[in-house]
Amino acid sequence: MIGTGGGAAYAAAIEYEGRTMDTQAVAMNPSHVLVVDDDPDVCGQVSEYLGRHDFRVTAVTSGKQMREVMDREAIDLLLLEPRLRGDDGLRLARSLRETSRMPIVVLSGLIEEADRVMGLELGADDYVTKPFSPRELLARIRAVLRRSQVEVAPPGRDETLRAYRFAGWELNVRLHRLLAPDARRVEISRGEFSLLCAFLSSPQRILTRDQLLELSRLHSTEVYDRSIDVQIMRLRRKIEADPATPKFIRTERGVGYFFAETVKAVR
Repeated sequence: MIGTGGGAAYAAAIEYEGRTMDTQAVAMNPSHVLVVDDDPDVCGQVSEYLGRHDFRVTAVTSGKQMREVMDREAIDLLLLEPRLRGDDGLRLARSLRETSRMPIVVLSGLIEEADRVMGLELGADDYVTKPFSPRELLARIRAVLRRSQVEVAPPGRDETLRAYRFAGWELNVRLHRLLAPDARRVEISRGEFSLLCAFLSSPQRILTRDQLLELSRLHSTEVYDRSIDVQIMRLRRKIEADPATPKFIRTERGVGYFFAETVKAVR
């Protein structure tokens, strides 16, 4: 059981001292779980267990660290202790739910029904009480991820499609050529072309990294999970007037990305 205390030796063994800790799973495209708990023992044990079951895990001990991680990375699920020292976890959950659809599982020692109901009403998708079985936690996380998965069925490649147009830009699919509004040709790599095609084929729809990867591979096999963020950064530099404040390719905090402009498919 996790959450029963007495795990100081375990925490010391993995050298967890309140720092952000990443556990890289062996799977090619692991779901990324963010654990927020001010108990280092819980952080360490949950991270180690989920990491052994094909999850990527980042564990932090404060709301401030949580926000820092979410500002720089896409998170698939938040595992949150509501009673953090110096932070109100339920307030964090409510604030997050106002701006994101990211799944939230509350992980707490509170056992009163009113507390569980409050957590769910504030936007949590599930509730696990301490101490808990790691196997039960894993099952609940997988169930929540299945329920929350955004359904985006990748269309088959359209052989009749000639180009996509948006805000004066044109991406010629057959020639792999990108033209700016002033008719200037903008050089893009095959990976950048494939990723842009993925965005333009599903405009104004939030896409996770896995979905972008699947859509991109309709046009090329050269886009990899670890390169998605790099390719997006490069694309923004080429098509955005201000890459730091993108107008076209926007980030849905904690979920993924979406192409915000209206797109016309030309055949």
